Amino acid sequence: MEYEFTLKYRLDPQDADHDAVVERLGAAGCTDALVGLGVAGHLGLEFVREADSAEEAILSALADVRIALPGAKLVEAGPDLVGLTDIADLLGVSRQNMRKLMVAHPSSFPTPVHAGSVSIWHLAPVLGFLAERQYGLAPSMLEVALAAMRVNITKEAALVGYQPQDSRFALAAA
Repeated sequence: MEYEFTLKYRLDPQDADHDAVVERLGAAGCTDALVGLGVAGHLGLEFVREADSAEEAILSALADVRIALPGAKLVEAGPDLVGLTDIADLLGVSRQNMRKLMVAHPSSFPTPVHAGSVSIWHLAPVLGFLAERQYGLAPSMLEVALAAMRVNITKEAALVGYQPQDSRFALAAA
């Protein structure tokens, strides 16, 4: 099955030659990614990767990037951290529709990870909420969101010295 996801990195200062970065990514197996180098010092990779599971797709992409760019630091795997507009765009509905759902279900709509003038959610719990309400979601969308969330949580946990028992996501924390 094909899985669509993104990996965003902060590049090592040594990786300033964009052509060389793209060449190394291709040689390491990232030919299934669209490469974005628009922000100085950062790299965005939009993958469409064939694998048996979303987790396998993301973990293999992390490993491939690690081979190509060992000094790069993972910033975020996606889709994961999203606002209402992001969720609406993914589902092909309006932001107002998403806001109505959130307001109409205050006790069951997932709690944001950041609440403020712009609130941010992990996508997977929101997709789970929507699936319970019979929204027509592609099964791979929830699977990818869960795998991306695990990668991001593992990466963040490593910042405070916590190492989860599940070591499959160790590349995220490296």
